Amino acid sequence: MDGFLIFIGILVLILLIIGIANIKVIPQSKAYVVERLGRYSATWEAGGLKVKIPFIERIAKIVSLKEQVVDFAPQAVITKDNVTMKIDTVVFFQITDPKLYCYGVEAPLAAIENLTATTLRNIIGEMELDATLTSRDTINTKIRSILDEATDPWGIKVNRVELKNILPPKEIQDSMEKQMKAERERREAILRAEGDKQSRILEAQGFKESKILEAEAEKQSAILRAEAVREQKIREADGEAQAILKIKQAEADGIRMIKEADPSEAVVKIKSLEAFAKAADGQSTKIIIPSEIQSLAGLASGLDGVLKK
Repeated sequence: MDGFLIFIGILVLILLIIGIANIKVIPQSKAYVVERLGRYSATWEAGGLKVKIPFIERIAKIVSLKEQVVDFAPQAVITKDNVTMKIDTVVFFQITDPKLYCYGVEAPLAAIENLTATTLRNIIGEMELDATLTSRDTINTKIRSILDEATDPWGIKVNRVELKNILPPKEIQDSMEKQMKAERERREAILRAEGDKQSRILEAQGFKESKILEAEAEKQSAILRAEAVREQKIREADGEAQAILKIKQAEADGIRMIKEADPSEAVVKIKSLEAFAKAADGQSTKIIIPSEIQSLAGLASGLDGVLKK
């Protein structure tokens, strides 16, 4: 009885272990391809628990649904102008149908590599060396289009293809380096000449602006000098006018005062005689004497004779 119970316990433990081993939790971005009795049964994707029937079902393949990157070794290709070069490619692809990927082709990565090499040779064979070196985007697009169409029955989508390196023969590389060096020197010479030209233009522009400023300064100086001369003349004329005005005012005041004093005729004649004496002191050789002064002079002579007697 004890042996039977032990057997039952062992059997239950084995069944429990088998049951637990056949319960699967599918990780995110993974897919399980399940076969039942050797034939495709189902594709399990992430979400919930999956239970596999022991000894009847098996997981044939675990497939990653992430985008994958494969770097293929350099391939020897020949251009249209018979130049041999090596090109290595990088392919970005993603599995879209796990069933087709599992059963569509044997060794999918090797198939993609061979297909990439064949496609690359066909495309490069239709192009010359110069076009090959300058048309990477065109080559990438053509290869991607051909690979995507060819791998569609395998459940694979080719998202992008990149030419990683293009390696021409050594002598062509040397020639290209010399050409690039000559081109760099030519651009450097052009830039230097352009710099010299700009420098001369700036120097001439500076000289021109300097002369303009000098002429403008001279013009302003001449204007200021002329303005100063004009102001000086205005002030001199104003001063002379003021002096004349004061003289005339003094004369007018003198006349007014004489009129107010009402001098006698004798005083007026004596004053006239004084004025005549001052006039006679001059250098004039001919003097015209008014009649009033002549009579006054006769009177003075008579007085002088009486006084002498």
